[in-house]
Amino acid sequence: MRAVYGISAGALNGAHFALGSTMKAMEWYLYHVLEHGILARATAFALLAVPAHADAPLPVGYGALGYVPPAPGTYALPPVFGAADGPVLAEDGTATRLHEVFGDRVVVLSFLYSSCNDVAGCPLATGVLHRIQRQLGNAPAVAGRVRLVSLSFDPAHDTPAVMRLYGQGLRDKTLDWRFLTTTSTTALQPLLAAYDQSVSVAYDAPGKPSSTFSHLLRVYLIDPDRRVRNIYSVSFLHPDLLIADIRTLLLEQGDTTSLAAVPGRAAEDEGRGLAGAGDDKTGYQQSDYTTQSRSLAARSGRPADLLRLATTPQLGLPPVPVPRANPLTAAKVALGRKLFYDRRLSLNGTMSCAMCHIPEQGFTSNELATAVGIEGRTVRRNTPTVLNAAYLTRLFHDGREYTLEQQIWGPLLAGNEMANPSVGSVIRKLEELPDYRAPFQAAFGGRGPSMETVGEALASYQRTLLSGDSPFDRWYYGGDESALSEAAQRGFRLFTGRARCATCHTIGREHALFTDNALHNTGVGYRESMEREPRTRTVTVAPGVVLDIPSAVIDAVSKQAPGDLGLYEVTLNPDDRWKYRTPTLRNVALTAPYMHNGSLPTLEAVVQLYDAGGVPNEVLDPLIQPLRLDAAEIADLVAFLESLTGGGLDTLIADAFAAPVGDPAALE
Repeated sequence: MRAVYGISAGALNGAHFALGSTMKAMEWYLYHVLEHGILARATAFALLAVPAHADAPLPVGYGALGYVPPAPGTYALPPVFGAADGPVLAEDGTATRLHEVFGDRVVVLSFLYSSCNDVAGCPLATGVLHRIQRQLGNAPAVAGRVRLVSLSFDPAHDTPAVMRLYGQGLRDKTLDWRFLTTTSTTALQPLLAAYDQSVSVAYDAPGKPSSTFSHLLRVYLIDPDRRVRNIYSVSFLHPDLLIADIRTLLLEQGDTTSLAAVPGRAAEDEGRGLAGAGDDKTGYQQSDYTTQSRSLAARSGRPADLLRLATTPQLGLPPVPVPRANPLTAAKVALGRKLFYDRRLSLNGTMSCAMCHIPEQGFTSNELATAVGIEGRTVRRNTPTVLNAAYLTRLFHDGREYTLEQQIWGPLLAGNEMANPSVGSVIRKLEELPDYRAPFQAAFGGRGPSMETVGEALASYQRTLLSGDSPFDRWYYGGDESALSEAAQRGFRLFTGRARCATCHTIGREHALFTDNALHNTGVGYRESMEREPRTRTVTVAPGVVLDIPSAVIDAVSKQAPGDLGLYEVTLNPDDRWKYRTPTLRNVALTAPYMHNGSLPTLEAVVQLYDAGGVPNEVLDPLIQPLRLDAAEIADLVAFLESLTGGGLDTLIADAFAAPVGDPAALE
């Protein structure tokens, strides 16, 4: 069905719709004329002279579609041609260029003239665009990415003042609509030719030129790269089709966050984002517990232009630091993405990086205090998020690695994680997988799998997992006073003041990473290592089945958990005992449980730990001191931390869901 009203059809359907119209169409149009001031009064009355033919077909834009259009993103809109540029005049008479008016938005461009009285012509185009404006006005995330542009092909009559009057009743704060003209027909002609917009003056019976134009009704959909992606004429000019195509272009750019807000989206998806705090097993002690986790088979997503996202500045974040030896390319990002989600990279083909760094759980794991690796083997530390890992200069909780290119080999070779016996075994496996030959060729030319290329590809993908533009960023760096609640603002003042949080979770003048990339002892590791074991432990063996079991019994049948001394295990310096890397606080509301061992389930518990001055020990960081906060202040700090959840997460998650996971039946 898409081919019927898509680009192929747009190129064919230029014929002007029959002048005849029904009284229903007349009434609709006159309502909008009189209600919104679309045209001058004389034009409105001129419509009354148009003969009504009850048996004439009604243009599709005046009624409901007779079919359900394909869902946005399920079809492609190949470029038709480059959108031409040229000199135009804004409503205030300012000279500008058409591309300047386009900006970086998805643009719907129409050609019209203000005195048109054909309800199947310019009024139809204006009415359809007005309905698009009203519908998208209820979806600010979409409206802010779209611009309507109407250009007159009657510059002799349609001066800037006339175009300003024309658009007076159509202006709306929710979606930008520009009304343009040109200095003369001579200046306009190259634009008309470039857009294949045929226009001629109609002549009256005596052969004298009239004020009426004969033209092909065409409306153009233009992407942010200024390429025409679809062309609509009378039979295909409908708000539902245009909005679906607009949404398709936004999805193409990796914008999935706007979908839930667009009217017409499936009811089951309304208001539901992909990013969340995940499944923290709250209520697991009850027999009616239901998991919120998603099976691999239930996931579906859409690829995003990750390279574009990584190279587009985000409010609150600095440019991504990229090593000279490993420049970002689309091919390396694509290969790294494939490696990150491929379960075949583990010893027995069951584990991938993403099975601990779960996309919809903040690229960490909300379900487990500490990770579980291959064959259910225990990992002694909590899974850190890889969101904004591009900015880290120390990696892992103990800071033992310094680059993304090198750190990946730790999990690949760890016996309790992916358990590969050697670097060589991983490389050999990749060499034997036929679906990796083309991606390595595309990313590295003649270089195949190696310790260097695997690390470079995975690092490239991880550098695209960025999330800034949080409510805090819009308030602090963007100057939007309404972006942050009063509680969060109070929390910020505590964060940067008496609570001294910003000493380690740093905030700069132009950006904030919320980490000093250093390692500190808060006492949590000390408590875990040195405090006496409880006599009994509570064990939940199934939903609703909770047992208190003597610790001695558990120790008799299980392997003793190894001690964790943090940075000391790297340096062997006694002063480094129980030091762990300062985590970023960006998206911290999504990455529970907290601390290196996942021992604190909530942000409130974290704030309470620091309020108490950590856990005293002989090498406690001197920065950790009791704060003596009251309950209201703790709540304010939590509100501030919750304001650090960034934008673009749904895009990254939807892209992750589109990645192959190594199932033979689903290989690319």
